[in-house]
Amino acid sequence: MVIAPDSLKGSLDARATAEAIAEGWRSVRPTDELVIVPQADGGEGTLDALERSVSGSARRDAGTVTGPDGRAVLGEWLELPGKVAVVELAQCSGLPLMQTPDAMGATTRGLGEVIHAALDAGATSLVIALGGSASTDGGAGALAALGLKLTDDHGAPLADGGGPLSLLRSVDTSEVRRPPARGVTLLTDVTAPLLGPTGAAAVFAPQKGATVAQVAELDAALARFAGLTGGDPWQPGAGAAGGTAFGFATLWGGRIRPGAAYIAEVTGLTTAVSTARLLITAEGKFDAQSHTGKVVGHGIALAGAAGVRVAIIAGQTEADPSVWTLSLSALAGSVDASLADPVRWLIEAGRRAARELG
Repeated sequence: MVIAPDSLKGSLDARATAEAIAEGWRSVRPTDELVIVPQADGGEGTLDALERSVSGSARRDAGTVTGPDGRAVLGEWLELPGKVAVVELAQCSGLPLMQTPDAMGATTRGLGEVIHAALDAGATSLVIALGGSASTDGGAGALAALGLKLTDDHGAPLADGGGPLSLLRSVDTSEVRRPPARGVTLLTDVTAPLLGPTGAAAVFAPQKGATVAQVAELDAALARFAGLTGGDPWQPGAGAAGGTAFGFATLWGGRIRPGAAYIAEVTGLTTAVSTARLLITAEGKFDAQSHTGKVVGHGIALAGAAGVRVAIIAGQTEADPSVWTLSLSALAGSVDASLADPVRWLIEAGRRAARELG
């Protein structure tokens, strides 16, 4: 049996989640062989998942970088064999790093600064994990840190953030640092385009504090950015991380790839599921968005292709008759109770799964 959860955002990382479920299962079925493969989808936990799975990987210090609200944060990246650098946007530009949400002014500048450090260290290939962003700036902040010049009608540099892109008049790429020789892979956790009713602003900016009016402003600002850079705003996944996928695909030639699938391959999950009798996966909330590039959705697809049963444990769940699901909040009696002691309820969920599915 394979246990391969995502992190429970704001609660437990993927490793702790997997171990708690496994403890519960073993308390009921102690002789079962369990394969634990913590996952990520390009959001938080990507560096952790790859570091644990790739022999010879090493965490590197990028020093102090610009956080999403302008305060300094410590940046880091992961070096894989072959001079491959993995950078995780959530680590340096993620929403939890904000003191207060700022939908219009939050920036990805720190991401660009970490990338700069990785290239200075000799990286010849780059993987950028895009998810958990605090901003909706199209990656403009990160690219500005790499030399992109954005100016307004008066030739003045734009301030950071998605909001100021509405004033954009000129894009100068002449001093943008060249991407690494062996290319850039963009790991996305959503399939959303940059613009429109299913785009970066409309779907995700409200989670970052945007009002209805600000969503409209941000969508128009991203459209302006797209128009002046010449990229394809409708490419699936371009809206990932507030449009950062779009920025790096357009100006750095990055290849957009579903993060969950990439990490499943690298960590060995794809192979493990092919010979399993059951896959247990988990996330904070299981709903329709789980099927749009998330770990759980990819797990369901892998299990289905292999003819393997799948079970989902989540903080909250929406009904899905095609899979076995268990809500931690229902098990604990409330959302607050489940969040107060997630390990306890994950262990209990593991017990329940073993009794019903073992």
